[in-house]
Amino acid sequence: MTKPVRKAIFPVAGQGTRFLPATKAMPKEMLPVVDKPLIQYAVEEAREAGIEEFIFVTGRAKSAIEDHFDYSFELEHSLEEQNKIEILEVVRELIPKAGKVSYTRQQKPLGLGHAVWCARYHIQNEPFAVLLADDLVLAKTGCLTQMMSAHHKFGGNLVAVEDVAQEQTNRYGILDVIDENGTIVQAKGLVEKPEPEDTPSTLAIIGRYILQPEVLEYLDRQEKGTNGEIQLTDAIAYSLDKMPLHGQRFEGVRYDCGNQLGFLEANIAFSLDREHMRDGVKAILKKYK
Repeated sequence: MTKPVRKAIFPVAGQGTRFLPATKAMPKEMLPVVDKPLIQYAVEEAREAGIEEFIFVTGRAKSAIEDHFDYSFELEHSLEEQNKIEILEVVRELIPKAGKVSYTRQQKPLGLGHAVWCARYHIQNEPFAVLLADDLVLAKTGCLTQMMSAHHKFGGNLVAVEDVAQEQTNRYGILDVIDENGTIVQAKGLVEKPEPEDTPSTLAIIGRYILQPEVLEYLDRQEKGTNGEIQLTDAIAYSLDKMPLHGQRFEGVRYDCGNQLGFLEANIAFSLDREHMRDGVKAILKKYK
């Protein structure tokens, strides 16, 4: 029987250099898509999937994230006085329950694996999810919710995957696939950012993971991999002799909000997904044909 996944790690220590100067004083995870910051979409996706504890791995100048998921008594009082009850409820609903949110600091930018390792004491030998806010998924059923169903069936480590162009494999962790069963694939290995001529497949890992605590055993070694960073994919590969690794082709569209064009496309797509905005956005887009 698989243990329930109750905890999620949100690595939010990156500097967001692709969005400078906008991210000089504001975390990239606070950049808004329509009317919500990226990190809020990730937290809402996790909450929908049944996550109970939210662990943020932060860095310098990330206090805006902590403030966002905290009470703002002045704002709430002002909204009450203006009788803006609907928006007041929206503001209150985004705040996790007391004791269910924690923050830890990644003091040096040593890679995604290092960021996950920084949260190790909050995991306490339980399976856990990892969500990267840069990867924003538009789906009727949240990506992590879809993964929870698969994890309950297969156990082990599970990653969200999608097919990418072969010339783009050096941007992702890539699965070495041994079996496919509908939306679920089983892997015998994975490679971090292989060159197109060396890639075992074109099935790329995106920023959603459900991992077993054994992954942290490898991360404890602090061994550096591709680009001199501590890679999460190396830790998952280390666990292959102990547990299976599956990838899930999720239903929905993933937007890479780590770059400017992907972020712009996400704003357009999420705007079109709002019924009250759809016609107005279409009218705007027609002006630029």
